[in-house]
Amino acid sequence: MSTASEAEKSAVNGIRTALGIGGVLALIVGILILVWPGKTAAVVTAIIAIYAIAAGLVYAGLGIFSKTKGGWARIGHIVLGILFIIAGVVALFNLAASTAWLALFIGILVGIMWIVEGIVALSTLGDASSKGWSIFFAILSIVAGIIVLFSPVWGTIVLWWILGISLIVLGIINIVRAFTFKGEL
Repeated sequence: MSTASEAEKSAVNGIRTALGIGGVLALIVGILILVWPGKTAAVVTAIIAIYAIAAGLVYAGLGIFSKTKGGWARIGHIVLGILFIIAGVVALFNLAASTAWLALFIGILVGIMWIVEGIVALSTLGDASSKGWSIFFAILSIVAGIIVLFSPVWGTIVLWWILGISLIVLGIINIVRAFTFKGEL
């Protein structure tokens, strides 16, 4: 067997492994979201809180140990680091409340984004190749945004379930792809 074909076979096996691992992880997370939606959301919130603490330590470290930044930049990094650390610690010690707040925040954010997206679609109506579809999309986006804004937690729950279902479907597809990938590289 030549070196080129060995390298190609190795690359194909790497791709198959990546597809399989990614598929299994997506499938597991999707199932966890559907079976234990609240606990899984709390785990996601905890991961974000831990990230905030780690980012805070990095920012504070940059402010404390930087030799090239000026005084105000160093102070800014230290203050930002402390704020991140405080936010992360508070979120970890109040995980249930932080999870609910995060769901509310995401719901409001998605509602606002959908309304803005609908308005932007209407504002570009003159450039649209299909005005009917653009108007339909804009109205649907604005109405969906308003509904989510008036019930952001319910909107987030629906989006969370859709994410779980999507991860399960995509996970299964990637697992199948891992077993059927032939590798035309």
